[in-house]
Amino acid sequence: MPDEVLGADRDAAQLPLRATSAEIAGDDMRVRAIFRFDREPQLSRLIISNPYRLVIDLPETTFAFADKPLMGRGLVLDIRYGLMQEGKSRIVLASKGPFALDVFEVRKSEGIDGYQLVIDLSMSTPTAFDSLLDREAERTGATAAASKADRIGQAAANPNRPFTVVLDAGHGGIDTGARGVSGTQEKDVTLAFVQELEAMLKTNTSLRVVLTRNSDVFLPLAERVGIARQNEADIFIAVHADTISMHGLRGATVYTISEKASDEVAQAVARNENLSDTLAGLTVESTNSEVSDILIDLMRRETQKFSINLASKVVDKFQGKIRLINNPHRSAGFLVLRAPDVPSVLVELGYLSNPDDEKLLTDVNWRKTTAELLVTAIEAYAASHKRPAADAP
Repeated sequence: MPDEVLGADRDAAQLPLRATSAEIAGDDMRVRAIFRFDREPQLSRLIISNPYRLVIDLPETTFAFADKPLMGRGLVLDIRYGLMQEGKSRIVLASKGPFALDVFEVRKSEGIDGYQLVIDLSMSTPTAFDSLLDREAERTGATAAASKADRIGQAAANPNRPFTVVLDAGHGGIDTGARGVSGTQEKDVTLAFVQELEAMLKTNTSLRVVLTRNSDVFLPLAERVGIARQNEADIFIAVHADTISMHGLRGATVYTISEKASDEVAQAVARNENLSDTLAGLTVESTNSEVSDILIDLMRRETQKFSINLASKVVDKFQGKIRLINNPHRSAGFLVLRAPDVPSVLVELGYLSNPDDEKLLTDVNWRKTTAELLVTAIEAYAASHKRPAADAP
């Protein structure tokens, strides 16, 4: 019997940590958040400014309360939780302003099995918050992470390699993306669509298809761009389904990158999408550099022409077959489209803030039809951008 009990304990330890419940209470001055787990969690924390956040890293965790999303309250503006990568989950509490960390403690739950993480935050001042950052750095021995500048990609000029399509399902893991009026999560819509699109494209043997993610996992925006460049992508297609304050707005949109947004809608959508890293608890470093901008400017201009051509083909195939917004090809400063050497577009399938669009976005038949149209656009673009055949040996 003791051996059987030990075996059961070992099996339980191999399962993901389980967050059984969570709650938050308080006001603009002080907030308490409690997360309950089925066993003692091994965790670490990080405090970040601009914006103010408390980041908690955990082993892979099942958030059993995810069907009833935990919302921000009082001083805590927003709470995010989910998978960051295989074997690692994260909780992020975003504060309205500088805060003091009064309590951060794992305790044995009273009267029930399991443990709870108790967090007390209170309003503070910028000066006191800076002191908190210094103390945290001393506690962990942490140093500021160096920013990593993107290298200029130098794809091998190999005419024999297949035309490579990189598909990027927006959001994922801790970053749920937009939420529809009926609770549909953007990260689920985008992944289902990209998987459908991948299956269709793979029937064309002249194409190679790469997914940035094929599961509910978080990827930083720079990593998505990096995957496209590492795979020497011929095109990069990001798939999204945003929400917007104009709930009457509906229909698909195709975006390309530009320094200045084409309109207010494009600017609002780009602003939302560019927040993904911040909401997941990452410190977003500025990568602007006059030198690097000069080096890649000519490459970016040439690539932009191809991006616009790809966007036009997508709009042409969609036109008259699925609903589009007015002026469906728009542009804005999307970070995920910034690869200087990969033609890139962001396809907004529709807007989850509109109940009619939300129904379509979760409809299997609509997804199939839209994916088929996008396949024809990709194939048309690939056919018009074939590499010259290699000389026979």
